[in-house]
Amino acid sequence: MSHEGVGLRAVMRSAAFLTAGVLAVPALAACSADDETDRAAAVQDIAPASRDLIADGGTLRWAVDAVPETLNTFQADADAATSRVAGAVLPSMYRLDANGRPQVDSDYLESAKVVGTSPKQVVLYKLNQQAVWSDGREIGAADFAAQWRALSGKDSAYWTARNAGYDRIEKIERGKNDLEVRVTFSRPYADWKALFSPLYPKDVMGTADSFNDGARRKLKVSAGPFAVKTVDRKAGRVRLTRNARWWGRPSKLDEIDLVAVARDKRAEALAADELDLAEVDPAEAERVTLAARSKDGAPLQGASATGEREPSAEKSGKGTPKKKGEKSEGSESEEDGKNAAEGKSDRSDEDEEGTRSEKSEKSEKSEKKSRHDDSDEGDGEEKTDKEEKSGKSGKSTGHAKSDEDEDEKSTGHKKSTGHKKSDEDEEGDGGEKGEPGAKGNGAGAKKAPARSALSEFVIRKSLEPAYTQLALNGSEGPLADERVRRAVARALDRKELARIVLRPLGLPAEPVGSHLALAGQAAYADNSGALGEQDAAEARALLADAGWVPGGPVTEQKKTEKAAGSKGRKGDSAEDGRPGAGGTYVLGDDDKPAGVGRAPAQDPKDHARKQEQQAGTRPGAFTDEQAARNLDGRQYAGRGGLPGAYAPKGTAAPAGAAAGVLAKDGKPLTLRFVVPSGAGSESLRLVADRIAQMLRRIGVRTDVTKVSDESYFKDHIASGQYDLALYSWPASAFPATDARPIYAKPVPAADGSLSIEQNYTRVGTDQVDQLFDQALSTLNEDEERSLVRKADARIWAVAGSIPLYQRPQLAAARIGLANTGAFGFQTPVYEDMGFLKKGAKPSASPSKSR
Repeated sequence: MSHEGVGLRAVMRSAAFLTAGVLAVPALAACSADDETDRAAAVQDIAPASRDLIADGGTLRWAVDAVPETLNTFQADADAATSRVAGAVLPSMYRLDANGRPQVDSDYLESAKVVGTSPKQVVLYKLNQQAVWSDGREIGAADFAAQWRALSGKDSAYWTARNAGYDRIEKIERGKNDLEVRVTFSRPYADWKALFSPLYPKDVMGTADSFNDGARRKLKVSAGPFAVKTVDRKAGRVRLTRNARWWGRPSKLDEIDLVAVARDKRAEALAADELDLAEVDPAEAERVTLAARSKDGAPLQGASATGEREPSAEKSGKGTPKKKGEKSEGSESEEDGKNAAEGKSDRSDEDEEGTRSEKSEKSEKSEKKSRHDDSDEGDGEEKTDKEEKSGKSGKSTGHAKSDEDEDEKSTGHKKSTGHKKSDEDEEGDGGEKGEPGAKGNGAGAKKAPARSALSEFVIRKSLEPAYTQLALNGSEGPLADERVRRAVARALDRKELARIVLRPLGLPAEPVGSHLALAGQAAYADNSGALGEQDAAEARALLADAGWVPGGPVTEQKKTEKAAGSKGRKGDSAEDGRPGAGGTYVLGDDDKPAGVGRAPAQDPKDHARKQEQQAGTRPGAFTDEQAARNLDGRQYAGRGGLPGAYAPKGTAAPAGAAAGVLAKDGKPLTLRFVVPSGAGSESLRLVADRIAQMLRRIGVRTDVTKVSDESYFKDHIASGQYDLALYSWPASAFPATDARPIYAKPVPAADGSLSIEQNYTRVGTDQVDQLFDQALSTLNEDEERSLVRKADARIWAVAGSIPLYQRPQLAAARIGLANTGAFGFQTPVYEDMGFLKKGAKPSASPSKSR
C-alpha cells in the first residue's frame, strides 16, 4: 500500500445492519503503554542520502497499478496512484513522520494551533508567505473556504466520497492578513489536523462542475515540487515534471513517470529496463535477490528492518554490493538470529501440535530437489496437483519447515540448499521461477540477460502501515454468539501466524496488538489482553457454554445445505476440484498435520493492494469501493499450493474424523472460511490453512471456499456471505475519525435494510460508538488517546475481528537510487529523490524531511 499524504480520507457513508446480541464483559481499561509507542516496528528503507550527494536531473520511472481514473483524491474512484500524484503536486498542511504521526509541513505552513475553545473551537493557520500556486496566485483563505464548502456535505451537487471533519466547520475567514486563515468549528473536532491535506485550488473546488469533472484527467494548477505534465491512459503513463514556481528545495529529478504495470509483470519490466522503482511481491523480490547473488556471490539487501538496527543498516550502504563479511539478504541478520532462537524454543510446542515433522538431513535434501523439479512446471496450480499426488502430510512445505529451513530464507520463497544455484538450476529446463517465456531447453538463453538486468536492483523492505486481520461475521450463524467468536479468537496463535508471513522476509514478526493504531503511533497500545491469550482449554469451555458439545447427534444434511455457518453463493465452486481453481474443501478433519504450502510470495489487489489505498484516502481510510482494493486478496503471490491440505470436493472425511466434532441442535460446528483464489493470494491461503488447523484442535471445522479475486469483496465480504475471512485495514494517524465507520454498530436504515458503513464483520456496540464520539470531541490529546485505547479494548472484547500481523512492504529499487523505496509510515519527500553521484554512497541518516 502506498501512503502519499496524511489528508486522504475514506467515504464515511451510511449503510445498514442487524445487531447481534453480545454478552456482558467486565469493565475494561486500555493498557497504559507509553513505552509501546516510541517507534515503529520496522524502520523505513529508502537508502537515505543528503542532497549534495544526489545528481541533478534524471527521470524516475515508478510503477503503479493503473493510471488513476481521477486526480481528485476526494472522489470515490480515486486510488493509490491518485494519492501519489497529489503528494507530489499539491499542498498538505501536515505530513506523516517515520512513526506515523502528523507533523507540520513547513513548506506550506508556519504554524497551526487552536486559539479558542469557547464558545467555539477556532484554529488559526499561518501560511508560508512564499507558498503560491503554479499560476502565481497566493495560497490563501479562499482555497480553504472552497474546499470546505465542497466537502461539507451540504451541497449534493458535489460528488464527494466523504465529509468527515469538514461537516463540523461553521465558517472560514481571512485573518489579520492574507497569510492567516481562521477556521471556526460548530462542534469540537479533535482531528482537525486531518483537514486540508491535500489542499486543492479554488479553481477545482469552487463549483460542482469543476469538482466533479475538472480534476479527473488534469490539474491545471498545482503547488508542489512537481506538476502534472500529461496523463496518457493509452500509454499507461502519468508524467510529473518540475514545478517552475516551486519555492522549496529544488527537485533533484527532472521528471517522475508513473508507469502502469501489473504486479505480476513488474520483475519482467524491471529486467527490460522499463522501471527504476516498483513495489513487488516476495516472488519477484527473490528473483532480484538471486540475480544479485549470481552477479556478486552475495545478495544485496536494504535495511534489516528492525528498529534496533537502523544505524548499522544505513552504514552498510543500501543500493551497493556488500563488502566481504557483511550480512547479506540470504544470510541471518541479527533479527533473523533472534527469530531463529525463538523458533527453536518454540519447536517443542509446535511438534506437540503436529504442525511440523522431523526430517533427516538426507530427506531434506531430497525434498528440496523434488521441489525444484516441481518448479519446472511453471504453473503454481499444476504444481499443487503434482504435490498432492506424491506428497505426504508430513512433507515440510513453505512456512511449516523446520527453523533451520526458515532461517535460510530471505524473502519467503523456496531455494536450493546454499546461496547459489547449480549450473543446472541456472540454465535448466524450467526457466527462472515466475519468468514469462522461460520454458523448455531454450530458457537459459532468455534467462541469463534477465537475471543480469535484475542484478542492477536491490530489495528494500519495511512494514506497511496496514495490518491483516481475521474477520468473524457476527450477523448470523454460530458467530452471532459472542462466546463462539471469543473461542475462535482464543484458539489462535497470533505469534505463529505473524512468523509464517514475516520471518522468511527478514522482518519483525510480532502480532499486532491494536485495531486502531500500529507500533510507533501515539494511540498504539497492546489491548489484546481484553480478549485473552491463546488458550485451547478456555476456548473449548466457551464453546461448551454456548451449547457446542462433542459427540452430539448430527443430522445428515443435503448436499446443497451448509453446516452451521453462513449461506453460500452460486459461483463459488470451481469447475473442477483443484484447489487452485477455486471450490470448497474441508481442512483439518483428520489427525494428520496438514502441509502448509510454499513460503508466500506476498500480503494484487491486498484486495488490499489492488489495495493500495483507496480513493484518495489518507492512509487509514477507505470508501466501500476502495476497501475492496484493500482486502488481502492480492497479498503475496506465490508458487504452488498447499500439499496435503486439499481433497477433491466430495471426498469423505477419514475414519474417526467426526469423533472430535462439536455439534448443537443436530448440526456440526462448521465455519465457512472464504479465501481468494488468485495467484497473488498465496500467503492468505497459507495463513487460512494454519488457522483451520488451530480451530480443528478445539473441535471447530472449517469449510474453506476459494472464490475469485473479483468476487471476493463485493460478493462475499461486503455482502456478508462468509463466516471467516482475511483482509487488511490501514493504520490511520486519525483513528477517531477514520476507524469509526469500520467498527460502528450496525443500525436499521429507513428502507428496512441494515446500515453497516464499513463494518463488514457486523459486530459493534453502543459503548464503542460512544467512546469514538467522545474521542472526536475532546481537544485534549492525552484524553483522546486514552479514549481511543479504551475503544480498542472493547473492540477486542467482542471479537469481531482479530488483528494478526503488519503487512510487509518490499520495493525493488535501482542501485544508486536514493531517498525512496520502502517508506513505512513516512510521507515521501519527492524533491529529495534522485540518483547518487558517481562514487557517492547513501548517508547514515535519512534525508531531512520537509
